[in-house]
Amino acid sequence: MTKLPNDINEAIAQAMEATKAALQDGHKRLQIEIIVPDIELQAQSLAKQFIPALLEIGTQLKVFFPDTGAAALARRDWQDATFKIEDIGTSRSPVDQKVQPEDQCFLLIAPSAVEVAQAEKLSNLAGDRPVIMLIPKLEDVSIVGIGYAARQVRERFIKTIESCYYIRSLGEAALYRCYPSPWQILLLENGQYKLIAERPQKPLGDEVDIILAEATGATNADNSTSSSETLTAPPKRKRLLTEIQKFLRALSN
Repeated sequence: MTKLPNDINEAIAQAMEATKAALQDGHKRLQIEIIVPDIELQAQSLAKQFIPALLEIGTQLKVFFPDTGAAALARRDWQDATFKIEDIGTSRSPVDQKVQPEDQCFLLIAPSAVEVAQAEKLSNLAGDRPVIMLIPKLEDVSIVGIGYAARQVRERFIKTIESCYYIRSLGEAALYRCYPSPWQILLLENGQYKLIAERPQKPLGDEVDIILAEATGATNADNSTSSSETLTAPPKRKRLLTEIQKFLRALSN
């Protein structure tokens, strides 16, 4: 069983190995999600650490950013890059003009729900070639202005993606998956994260809350905050707060 990472570097290393394993098993649409509440992870910095793993497997890589500004910044900072850097497409320069026959693998960095249609189009254009999404926010319901049609596209597209690496802090707990291991729910006890449940599929809705309540013996009143929201430890669990903050700080450094 893979253990929770101690810091962001270890998380990236685990994500690299999970991605390689998923690709070897034939998965073509992958995502790596590192979700730390209230802490902004730097997408370009994470990508710089992650890309060497894709280059190691000998692919002709093309890297996409969600907008022209982010792509231009990456070109400036990565002037010695051996791969091509693009934005995911605009009305003047659509994504279908940027996918070439010689491309063998595509990395899409930090797409949001706004870019879901372009992300799906890129994946369809890729065909049997891998498309890997690093820290996507495709399920971010806080995006303003995303209409019904876009929500349908998002829901349809997300079902086709294998989440090969996922880690999310849930206050005193964590939801974790490192391919090919199952989804794991861990609870912080005496300063250590202890495995309390495994699931073959990602737990959805109130399932995580129910698992945590059963593990802790909490009542509905004790467990009134849903894990679908950003969680913070309630007052009666403040004894755990120091360890939680250490975990969050480690993942954001």
